[in-house]
Amino acid sequence: MLEAQSNAPNERLPLPDCVVPGKIDWVYLVPIVAIHAAALLVFVPAYFSWTGVVVMLASVFVFGQGITLCYHRLLTHKCATVPKWFERFLVIIALCSLEDTPGRWVATHRFHHAHSDENNDPHSPLVAFLWAHVGWLFIHNPATHNIGTFQKYARDVLEDPFYFKLEKSSWWVWIYIGHAALYFAVGAMFSLEMGMSLLVWGVIVRTVVVWHITWSVNSLTHMFGYANYGTGDHSKNNWLIAILASGEGWHNNHHHDPASASNQHRWWEIDVTYYLILGLGVVGLAKNITPPRHKRIAQKLAGRSIDAAATAAPD
Repeated sequence: MLEAQSNAPNERLPLPDCVVPGKIDWVYLVPIVAIHAAALLVFVPAYFSWTGVVVMLASVFVFGQGITLCYHRLLTHKCATVPKWFERFLVIIALCSLEDTPGRWVATHRFHHAHSDENNDPHSPLVAFLWAHVGWLFIHNPATHNIGTFQKYARDVLEDPFYFKLEKSSWWVWIYIGHAALYFAVGAMFSLEMGMSLLVWGVIVRTVVVWHITWSVNSLTHMFGYANYGTGDHSKNNWLIAILASGEGWHNNHHHDPASASNQHRWWEIDVTYYLILGLGVVGLAKNITPPRHKRIAQKLAGRSIDAAATAAPD
């Protein structure tokens, strides 16, 4: 285990070779800019309420888990199994953060792991911080947006007919719009101003916050923090992002052992998402939870010892 403390990397990379400079990906640019612009409604005094702020904070956690728990740990890395109905429910929660369909999200993230901080990495901060944070979404990248990549990196996800249908339709957009309308409707039962407060704070601001938390995992945790392991890339463990992203900030730990349900490799590296997975296991909603690598190795060695003892025992 390495104890290296590191700052921003000195290395630099050009844009990925497969990126088409100047070819704007309007499908991503337009909604990202529009929702950031809509977030300026927080400056309208009539739309402020402490209820809206509390709902926003709670929603950041709940809908953020759609990304960290569902898209990332369950679908991408398969660190545990849950009933299909529950998995699809979590996917719907994830879609309410407007971070793409499950198939595209999984394919892009697995592609990142295969090329982390190399030229083909879709969002390495070795190109630039802003590129890794959000810029990579605005420029078309044929390497991550083609049928071959989806089949190679997300075939297992797209074999599910529900997830495949999300790729072939605009349902995922309507799910986002529908949940936004629900927030407004609930608030409007009390007053129009409360409806707008829940819409602005509970949906629009929350969406922006969840976006930037997710994007910070791509950018900041490959720039600032410490490394427990030599992983061949610039992944770091970052306290701030770990807190904001419910354990995703222990990114060096994750790159060392992506299959594990836990990013907590030291007792003080708090991983809230892992605790949720364990909680789901307690109530029977999660099975086959993958422990950290050192525990898997210990279990394997213990199994060999038992087998050896049984073989050596006299009849």
